[in-house]
Amino acid sequence: MVQKYQSPVRVYKHPFELVMAAYERRFPTCHLIPMFVNSDVVNEETSEDGSTNRIERRCALDVDAPRLLKRIAGVDYVYFIQKNTLNRKERTLHIESHNETFSNRVVVHETCCYSVHPENEGWTCFEQTASLDIKSFFGFESTVEKIAMKQYASSINKGKEIIEFYLRELESEGVTHVPRWTCSSVSPALPAPNSLSASPPELQHPSAPAVSASQPADTKDGPAQEAKQDTGAPQADSLVEILAGTPEDKLDADYIKRYLGDLTPLQESCLIRLRKWLQETHKGKIPKDEHILRFLRARDFNMDKAREILCQSLTWRKQHQVDYLLETWSPPQVLQDYYTGGWHHHDRDGRPLYILRLGHMDTKGLVRALGEESLLRHVLSINEEGLRRCEENTKVFGRPISCWTCLVDLEGLNMRHLWRPGVKALLRIIEVVEANYPETLGRLLILRAPRVFPVLWTLVSPFIDENTRKKFLIYAGNDYQGPGGLVDYIDKEIIPDFLGGECMCEVPEGGLVPKSMYRTPEELENEDVRLWTETIYQSASIFKGAPHELVIEIIDAASVITWDFDVCKGDIVFNIYHSKRAPQQPRKDPLGAHGITSPGVNNVQLIDKSWTLGQDYSMVESPLTCKEGESVQGSHITRWPGFYILQWKFHNMPACSATNLPRVDDVLATLQVSSHKCKVMFYTEVLGSEDFRGSMTSLESSHSGFSQLSAATTSSNHSQSSSMISR
Repeated sequence: MVQKYQSPVRVYKHPFELVMAAYERRFPTCHLIPMFVNSDVVNEETSEDGSTNRIERRCALDVDAPRLLKRIAGVDYVYFIQKNTLNRKERTLHIESHNETFSNRVVVHETCCYSVHPENEGWTCFEQTASLDIKSFFGFESTVEKIAMKQYASSINKGKEIIEFYLRELESEGVTHVPRWTCSSVSPALPAPNSLSASPPELQHPSAPAVSASQPADTKDGPAQEAKQDTGAPQADSLVEILAGTPEDKLDADYIKRYLGDLTPLQESCLIRLRKWLQETHKGKIPKDEHILRFLRARDFNMDKAREILCQSLTWRKQHQVDYLLETWSPPQVLQDYYTGGWHHHDRDGRPLYILRLGHMDTKGLVRALGEESLLRHVLSINEEGLRRCEENTKVFGRPISCWTCLVDLEGLNMRHLWRPGVKALLRIIEVVEANYPETLGRLLILRAPRVFPVLWTLVSPFIDENTRKKFLIYAGNDYQGPGGLVDYIDKEIIPDFLGGECMCEVPEGGLVPKSMYRTPEELENEDVRLWTETIYQSASIFKGAPHELVIEIIDAASVITWDFDVCKGDIVFNIYHSKRAPQQPRKDPLGAHGITSPGVNNVQLIDKSWTLGQDYSMVESPLTCKEGESVQGSHITRWPGFYILQWKFHNMPACSATNLPRVDDVLATLQVSSHKCKVMFYTEVLGSEDFRGSMTSLESSHSGFSQLSAATTSSNHSQSSSMISR
């Protein structure tokens, strides 16, 4: 298996030329890297104008490996070839390295790049990627892989420290500024007095002749600082916001530490790679970095496992429009009166604090009055609010806060709470939350657990992730009031009054839900169906000879029409037409002609049968055939104003050309489509071209990431055009 690494963008708040001067001091060897024994220059080339320098080194590494493994391998040192290309004019250094030792058994490839910061030319950026592929190694493949990854992670951690060490060393010698290269610069091969004596003459920085230890002490406020001020570049805090501003931007190491926390180099790499994969394959809303990180943590940074559950969650969020839940969900009055939970300040770590007085909650009454789906939707809105509060607290406290604390008071818990439908609803809620909000619970404080609690715990604990269970702290009776109790996690000033504190808590006290508010099973079932079918998607039925059509009026010729639809039943053909004049008023298909009597069927036809293709309207895209079960996402950039008609048409099976008889597969497929009926679920949106982040080619879009990678789906790219289809 190939192991890959991708670093975040690491920023040195020093000019490129000064960073290069520090970099060259690492050679021919570096005491800060004990495993880096030596390096020899094997080839060097410099362009005629001196702007470009290429140098190739052979580096010897003393890998920290078991002596037995070294004896079996028959080597003391591992040799790497490093090729550096320094472009003084463009102010970039590209580094490529690969292993020379055991290259037929192990393939190591690394690329690095130093470049000028895009927002501040007085700063320098560093990026690094690497891959490791162990084909065979005397039966020690797993051991070698672990050793290699450990050594590499260690060297990555030291990388920035080493550059900063040499930058401080240069400063102590009085070298605080290196002028930029110009065409009139002195040849880099000429020695410079009082400058970079630790660097071999042939490796000196392009501007080395101008470096002087006798430079005035106020050089820090000299050209480099002036350049920084002239650019109007942002300071550190605003820089972080810029670096994290849009999904296309690369992650900055300082941003990760400020907003996501301390991660190991390999954990950073997993985050960056998964984020990049989503940008390339997922057309919808890209999750925030902290949300991606939660899924990685939930699977111990196993990329494949994290990607799988993340895509399943994105599918679920899209299907149920969870991203809009806080704006669309308004809890019924019975929830506002009898649901005994609410947010209450924060704990000692700055995490949002949610209080649930479960012992005072009439779970049976709520389920009978509202149904399972309403309760679930309310709990989901609580989780969405928790995510929002975590973001706010991250800004308020100036450190990453990605989860919340939940305090559950069980005073009053009794056998009524073990009512079977109520427990069933609780288990379903736990299942949904565990799957879609991993690593959001930082700590769960369970207070005043009664004797009946072990029974409830036995029922629900198997459905709770092991990592989550480790965060549970359970107190019986008044144990929470003693040492190691509540005050260790919550400031005394905000302990709720009902727990002996002085802070008023606005969580409802609950009580029994009046039976007059109970609803019949039929009413609850209809309500549940209504809740989970409320969506921005529309459904349409398509019949043989009766397509479903949708008209979109375009005023601005540079608009982008986007679509997303699922073929729920049958095979269809998707077309896009343009007309300068408005089509006729929508007319419903005479459903009786197709043996359909359901009043809920949606089928609209707009193109008048008297219209002639090529005169009254024109086709702007090639027809796209879509099979049953496929999910299609795409876009079209409009060239003219007017009326665009999206059409979903019944797909007629082609006959066999040799006999004019249908094929067996076609007959079987036709039999599966009752009454020649197809069904689609669709959503369309018109965007201005400047707001569109998807493909800029007609019928071409990125992978949606929703149905494409859910557990039961696979991708298909064999359609007539390049519109993304997933099964």
